[in-house]
Amino acid sequence: MDLMPIILSLKIAAVSTGITFFVGMYAAWKTANMIHGKGLLDAVFTLPMVLPPTVTGFFLLVFFGKSSLIGQVLSNCDFDLVFSWRGAVLASVVVTFPLMYRTTRSAFEQLDPNLIDAGKTLGLSKLIIFWKIVFPNCLPGILGATILSFSRALGEFGATIMIAGNIPGKTQTASLAIYTAMQAGNRPLAYQWVLILMLISFTAMLVMNAVNSRQELLVRRGGGR
Repeated sequence: MDLMPIILSLKIAAVSTGITFFVGMYAAWKTANMIHGKGLLDAVFTLPMVLPPTVTGFFLLVFFGKSSLIGQVLSNCDFDLVFSWRGAVLASVVVTFPLMYRTTRSAFEQLDPNLIDAGKTLGLSKLIIFWKIVFPNCLPGILGATILSFSRALGEFGATIMIAGNIPGKTQTASLAIYTAMQAGNRPLAYQWVLILMLISFTAMLVMNAVNSRQELLVRRGGGR
């Protein structure tokens, strides 16, 4: 059994989740504190969640394909996205961004604003307030969003096959390997890939639940003092 598809899937999921973590959290924080235009911006950020993945992949192909202006610039810089693992990362980032953004924004909006006001009273900068007050108090929600984004990126199919293709050893992820195995009538191999993806996703959820439980325990202990 060639392990390259699962190795590539983990690589793409890890890189895309790292990007989505910071971009999604930044967008969520800015949107949560907006007064005007929040609804419109929220609709734009959430759009990839409701669009079919193949449609998302189509737009990525249009905007970043070699016939587009952006694609030509990237190609001149020897940074091709189409039919490369980088394209798969881009597809995963776009598809998972709404999950990170929506879940994290909900966590931010549930935070007690008095905590932020207390930080401002102490003269703390916005950056310190975020990392010292907002981030720790919203950690369970942020962690949940990160795990969801990673699991979604791990199983991404539609947008990936549109922009990155299904090239064995280069862009064929585990999800694409399942599709290829089924097309070839090799059900045992497809079942193996399905089992591996399920085990990884299940383990990620167990880790998230364990960390959340520990966080809740610490909060209860802190509140009891």
